[in-house]
Amino acid sequence: MGMQSQVLSPNEQSLVIRRATPADAEVCGRICFQAFCAVADQHNFPHDFPQPEVAIDILSMMFSHPDFFCLVAEQDGQVIGSNCLDERTPIAGVGPITVDPATQNRAVGRELMQAVMARAAGRKFAGIRLVQAAYHHRSLSLYAKLGFVVREPLSCMQGPAIHKALPGYQVRSAQAEDLAACNDLCRRIHGHDRAGELNDAIQQGTAVVAETRGRITSYASSVAFFGHAVGETNEDLQALLAAATAFAGPGILVPTRNAALFRWCLENGLRVVQPMTLMTTGLYNEPAGAYLPSILF
Repeated sequence: MGMQSQVLSPNEQSLVIRRATPADAEVCGRICFQAFCAVADQHNFPHDFPQPEVAIDILSMMFSHPDFFCLVAEQDGQVIGSNCLDERTPIAGVGPITVDPATQNRAVGRELMQAVMARAAGRKFAGIRLVQAAYHHRSLSLYAKLGFVVREPLSCMQGPAIHKALPGYQVRSAQAEDLAACNDLCRRIHGHDRAGELNDAIQQGTAVVAETRGRITSYASSVAFFGHAVGETNEDLQALLAAATAFAGPGILVPTRNAALFRWCLENGLRVVQPMTLMTTGLYNEPAGAYLPSILF
């Protein structure tokens, strides 16, 4: 799993990309917070993180997790950015990628992206996916130039808990014995499962399932910004959303082209916080059911 430090740019000999360690989480978390805030402020959108500690906690988890491949960029010995590759599923997820705002317009972001893409290619992942803020035109352009394809416009939606029980559904916490049924559901919708990610969510107590007609018809790793959900139908997903006590983080990510689900969320008190974009390289199947991506994909 180790990666030797290496100089990647002949024009910036002091730029080094190396493997992240848990000790890097605090400085990288503060850069992450500052970078996301700077871009959001430039476009008059709300911040993704309420305070630096949230970003630090997220990167601390990623930097110490054995199934995340995380990198930091150093310039003249100073950490100026980071990027992560989620390797828990057959599809690799990228992010958060952040660069110190003072160096935002240099090639650091490209170098960090190319490094994780090389890792994914070496590990023979079927594809790579990410979600970006649609208002951030620089990142959209960078990812497109690196080969990513826009697959889905998303609406990040937030609001008060809906507090409804849809008739015929039982919503409960997911258990380890639900993994096989949930993975099968995900494969039927997307053509791949998210078993490693879902297993983590079950252990953390955030995963939920909805049962109807005696079987699981939808699940969510969490009904939150960092969670994904899949369902056979829109109504199956609506059962999860209606039972959620809150939508953690900036909000849930609703595919805007799913007009019926998008409208249902609006009619039940959710509002659009910001537009986002799902982008992919490699394997991608048009989903055969209802779904909510996470901020990773």
